[in-house]
Amino acid sequence: MSDFQKIINIAVIAHVDAGKSTLVDAFLSQSHVFRENEEVIDCVMDSDAIERERGITIYSKNCSIMHNGVKINIVDTPGHADFSSEVERIMKTVDAVILLVDSSEGPMPQTRFVLSKSLEQGLNPILFINKIDKKDARIDEVVDEVYELFMDLDATDEQLDFPILYGIARQGIAVKDPAEVESIEIGEGDRKMKHTPEGFGGLNINPLLDEILEHYEPYPDRTGEPLQMQVSQLAYDDYIGRLGIGRITRGTVKAGQTVKVTKEGGEVADRKIGQVFVYRGLQRMPVEEAQCGDIVVVSGISDISIGETICDPEHPEAMEMIHIEEPTLSMNFMVNSSPFAGKVGKFVTSRHIRERLAKELEVNVGLKVEETDSTDCFKVSGRGELHLSILIENMRREGYELAVSKPHVILHRDENGNELEPVEEVVITAPDEYSGTIISKLNMRKGMMLQMNSENGYTRLEYHVPTRGLLGYRSEFINDTHGEGNMERRFFDFEPFKGEVPGRGNGVAIAIEEGTCTPYAIWNIQERVQMFVSPGTHVYEGMIVGMNSREDDMDVNPCKAKKVSNQRAAGSDDTIKLTPPRVFSLEEALEFIEEDELVEITPEDIRLRKKLLTELERRRARNERTRLMNQSQQ
Repeated sequence: MSDFQKIINIAVIAHVDAGKSTLVDAFLSQSHVFRENEEVIDCVMDSDAIERERGITIYSKNCSIMHNGVKINIVDTPGHADFSSEVERIMKTVDAVILLVDSSEGPMPQTRFVLSKSLEQGLNPILFINKIDKKDARIDEVVDEVYELFMDLDATDEQLDFPILYGIARQGIAVKDPAEVESIEIGEGDRKMKHTPEGFGGLNINPLLDEILEHYEPYPDRTGEPLQMQVSQLAYDDYIGRLGIGRITRGTVKAGQTVKVTKEGGEVADRKIGQVFVYRGLQRMPVEEAQCGDIVVVSGISDISIGETICDPEHPEAMEMIHIEEPTLSMNFMVNSSPFAGKVGKFVTSRHIRERLAKELEVNVGLKVEETDSTDCFKVSGRGELHLSILIENMRREGYELAVSKPHVILHRDENGNELEPVEEVVITAPDEYSGTIISKLNMRKGMMLQMNSENGYTRLEYHVPTRGLLGYRSEFINDTHGEGNMERRFFDFEPFKGEVPGRGNGVAIAIEEGTCTPYAIWNIQERVQMFVSPGTHVYEGMIVGMNSREDDMDVNPCKAKKVSNQRAAGSDDTIKLTPPRVFSLEEALEFIEEDELVEITPEDIRLRKKLLTELERRRARNERTRLMNQSQQ
């Protein structure tokens, strides 16, 4: 092939919302990847609709830029712990990492996770303190906190000797001395501006790119050695099928080349490469041949999986398999069996759901799908509520109808047979006046306080809480802090089972007949019930229409019409005042339901329902539970 291209692969790692995708935007803009007249959206790497709506990165993305003759492949990684399986794999494909930390928040729980994975791989990070223009920036303290974090994670002396740069990713600025930024004024209008190829106020992102070239050596020339490439990501193309993505460790890979693929368990299979693609800017470009050090995409191997090694046929040497951490949460996906099933969805049968889950397994390696005793029900396990709810939301938008159960924590057993459960590290920042309520709630949920401090009217709490105790807590937390609190969490470890956690505490209001809700009926119910429906909503028997103020369930008729009479009544339509109903997001609905309830998901609606729709079925089930309980106590 032609002259060897110098290549450095870097990953941008950080906690959620620290500015990773915004920094990548600055790299691309100032490297003139976009045309002068091209309309560029914010967080251009976040191509998924849900990523844009929620402002988070879910799937790692690749792009490349050129700087001083060196090709820099950039990987934008997820910051949320639920998508940590993506981060674990990416660390095997890069030579360097840029650790982004917010100048006021400092290191957060997920910062610890992504940093620990990079240090385990022996990578030496560059620290970039972002958003230094914040009014509450505490730059020196944050740098000290990062040093402490490195030491807690047993970083080597070489890893502790990391370069530090400061900047504002939104404006495309990186400097070695934060005082350089003090000389420029950034107004409110400037903060909303998109990146420009020139940077801002005479400053740009080049100091960070220069530091990358100075701090890291390009990948060594090993083109003369036998091919070896480990697959770290999967993708799917409707035209060319399954794609394997990874870095070529040595040798070169050519389109149409015959290779060996080493699989888990030592099996070796003969395969043939279809097309080969490399990244140029944001584009995936087909090439005849790609060299070692580059991150490439290969097609043609329909059964390729994460961790498998593509090798030269004469030298089938496997690389160490990539370990993916086990799921911590599971729920049942089942065919929608409500009276409204099939009215709006395109894909409603168990075959449709099975095929969609199988397709998801092609690329979502943190997911696990198991058959159950029922052909209409599948047990789906993932890394957390967000991980599973993103899958459900995607299915909903694609036209699927399904029902899902309450999430369950996956328990493990140690060598002595003791039950272990996942525990999460939680960091909460909230106004001082709400700290008492938060502490009380977390203690009830078997949380253990690690640290508490107060500054500038805000309390910062650090806890270890069982994942079970956090199910359903986020919406409570938002209500308790009136939306002013911030909660971050990440998986910590498996610890001995900590006992029962109290449930919801309130019963629900259940519709007793199918029909359309009326203002008159809701007006009569809302004194005792927080309503989830409004006049004109279609309901069915067994559908949950509100939350009772007491702990027991209550049967109600939200469709009851006012009797017509010629007498003027106090409850005439012009005196009815209705409280707005509570509207659930998908995550809130999953958090709200109990064991005997389901969330019904259609392309147009999210409904809550009882598993047993009729009052007679529910009464029989209650009587049976009582009988079994009495038997066990005798």
